[in-house]
Amino acid sequence: MPAKAERLEARLTSTQRKQIEQAAVLAGESVSSFVVLAALDRADILVRDQASTVVPAAYFDQLVASLDQAEEAPGLARAAREVQRRRRIKAA
Repeated sequence: MPAKAERLEARLTSTQRKQIEQAAVLAGESVSSFVVLAALDRADILVRDQASTVVPAAYFDQLVASLDQAEEAPGLARAAREVQRRRRIKAA
């Protein structure tokens, strides 16, 4: 485990401090360890929730099915023809 050199301070009320101290005792941890672990748990939840998008199953099924349905893409076809034309011009 890397050495701990960083510090983090927080301002809180007397009531908040007592509640945290009581919880740390119940968890059998130091206040510092309790606060760090609680903050890391919350950070993990928030980061995980922001890293994924949850949609209803029916919407997801419709999205996946739409990937198998070909659509006309005239702009894409035009762009591909332009690339081929430029390659022929450079080769000439």
